[in-house]
Amino acid sequence: MAAIKTQPTDADVQAFLEAATPARRRDDGLALARLFAEVTGADPVMWGPTMVGYGSYVYVSPSDPRRRGEWPKTAFSPRKAQLSLYGLKDLPEGAALLPELGRYTEGPGCVYVRTLDDIDLDVLRRLIAIAWTRGDDPGA
Repeated sequence: MAAIKTQPTDADVQAFLEAATPARRRDDGLALARLFAEVTGADPVMWGPTMVGYGSYVYVSPSDPRRRGEWPKTAFSPRKAQLSLYGLKDLPEGAALLPELGRYTEGPGCVYVRTLDDIDLDVLRRLIAIAWTRGDDPGA
């Protein structure tokens, strides 16, 4: 069985967010941390060196059922070029709501946003709440 490489760490979330650059990315990252904590009620955990995650579930890769492991229910990363938001489109309810978010692009497992000014934060709250309801994948 192949394990997922990105794992939770003991790294300091606040220090990671305060070190983000440019300043706008740092400010948006700190705002996202407050918003995700408010919606989930959970403390953030660093997953790998760059992902701030909330909660966890047992993931099974749809392309390779032997690849499985623990993954955050929802997460974000204040990357230099844009904000990466994870888990928002994994459930059908989230995928259906996503078009109401605002200006974003999509990657295979995430949503990319340039700044928080480009999106509707109330819709983001709803998307995080939907992601938070996720259970373990079937067959895990």
